[in-house]
Amino acid sequence: MLSDRLLELGGLAQLQRIASDKSPWAVLATLLLIASVGVIIDYARMLWLRSKMPPGPLPLPIVGNTFQLPENKPWLWFEELSKRYNNPLVTVWIGRNPTVWINDAWSASELLDKRAGIYSSRPRMVVFAELGAGQNNMVNMYTMTPEQRERWRVHRKLMHHAVGSQQVRKYRQFQNDESKVVALDLLRDPADYVKHFERYATSVVSIIGFGRRVESPKDPIITEVIAVMHLAADLNVPGKSFPMLMETFPWLSKFPNAIAPWKHGLGKKRGSSFFYAVAEEAAKKEGHDEAFVKYLFEKQPEFRLNDDEIAGLSGNLFGAGSDTSSSTLVTFVLACCAFPETLKPAWEEIDRVVGPHRSPHFDDEPNMPYVRAFVKEVLRWRSVAIIGGQPHAPTQDDHYKGYLIPKGTWVQGNVWAIHHNESEFPEPDRFNPNRFFPSDPNNRPFPGEKGYMTFGWGRRVCSGQVLAEQGTWITVARLLWGFHIQKKKRPDGSVVDVDIFNYTNGLNMRPQPFECSITPRSREHKETIEREGRQALQDLEQYRGESKYRMSTFYHESSRALKLYGDKE
Repeated sequence: MLSDRLLELGGLAQLQRIASDKSPWAVLATLLLIASVGVIIDYARMLWLRSKMPPGPLPLPIVGNTFQLPENKPWLWFEELSKRYNNPLVTVWIGRNPTVWINDAWSASELLDKRAGIYSSRPRMVVFAELGAGQNNMVNMYTMTPEQRERWRVHRKLMHHAVGSQQVRKYRQFQNDESKVVALDLLRDPADYVKHFERYATSVVSIIGFGRRVESPKDPIITEVIAVMHLAADLNVPGKSFPMLMETFPWLSKFPNAIAPWKHGLGKKRGSSFFYAVAEEAAKKEGHDEAFVKYLFEKQPEFRLNDDEIAGLSGNLFGAGSDTSSSTLVTFVLACCAFPETLKPAWEEIDRVVGPHRSPHFDDEPNMPYVRAFVKEVLRWRSVAIIGGQPHAPTQDDHYKGYLIPKGTWVQGNVWAIHHNESEFPEPDRFNPNRFFPSDPNNRPFPGEKGYMTFGWGRRVCSGQVLAEQGTWITVARLLWGFHIQKKKRPDGSVVDVDIFNYTNGLNMRPQPFECSITPRSREHKETIEREGRQALQDLEQYRGESKYRMSTFYHESSRALKLYGDKE
């Protein structure tokens, strides 16, 4: 850039003068002068860009607005800024780099959907990409050049084979069976509903990816992998503390881990990837030739996939399907407890269509419009990917409503603000499925046919969207059909209240733990749940299996093996 070139030329001239002057004070003064001139030039660049870009708070030199970011839930602050500046787009500076936050559905649709060809790339992401999987994972991949776009298309094509819209219809049988097992688990042990949801969601993607189900909520593939995902989601929230402070000061990421505790272990070179080992193990086992990992190894020579790419593609199934889907179901339970008036219309519709002697199946969906609206409201009311996943970046300078959005800028959709904009969703914190019916007074126009933007936009939309929607519908419908889900009563008759705002702070948010009551609606429903659950377990027996690998020991053992061969971390 021009400012960097001027600084370089000025620095060379000063260094020539330093060479003829031995005084350390003169050297120090000159270096301070060069630094000051560089900061002034760079700040002038920032202010010039600020005058061209969407409005936002005044950035400071070098640090931008980083230290104005709130400690928790920054998406609320971005929403507040949007209202303060009366603009759907706001610019917040993370260090020397601007980030544009979209707080309106129509602007998000215009930029990220209709201009998807421009906004399909990623910006520089120090924490999530450079210190993580980098360009071996399609979630992080740049598409700035034709070569990068082609590599990303290869990954998207492979992922589409696993969870494309036509492919996921083939998964309905075992997805339905796993949903029946959830109902059986809730009947036997309702207090651990969160663990049952995590087992269900993880088992579905494990069958798709590795050809084996997850039978127990204590299986390490759940307890360890989801814990790591929660940690990653927490660490990658835009903020003023480490490790995200490295986005403001990228040079801090260059320090070795041994002397850089702020890196939280990120960027540490290890042995072979855990997910590659799990994928290779499953690919070598006989049977279940439809498993995604077997397809990946079959296509490895054709698409020149390296080990890290196979690890990323197989691991992404868990990221796209386990934590997010289970968190959505926890939000569903919270909504039932907080807004019991929405349940009666669901019961009336389900009883009319299904009755107590069988649970809903996918063919019932067209006949249950209220349940379909209920699921939409679950996805809208408290979306899991609250800032729309990873940021987009334009591949060229773009202009929108007179504002400049420079090439490579971090552009992010604020799903919270979009789904809580009263122009589209009156009383946005009220859980109200009726808002999706055209005849309802709270119904408002919304871009796209779905009525929500839970899964992102354009070419970077969540790969597992159709799978997640399919699984959410059948499980919500089944649990509405079979159970009373309500606030828990204490022995003295008082009720344990719930807080609809008490959510985690990560990129994938979910309700903080809360107590509730989950009981069968009738004896007939209970008997049906037991009968169908037992049959589902028999049908799923073909997917029985277990991995020998544990994330908690894998990296320790692989690191030890590397040291035996003289390799250094």
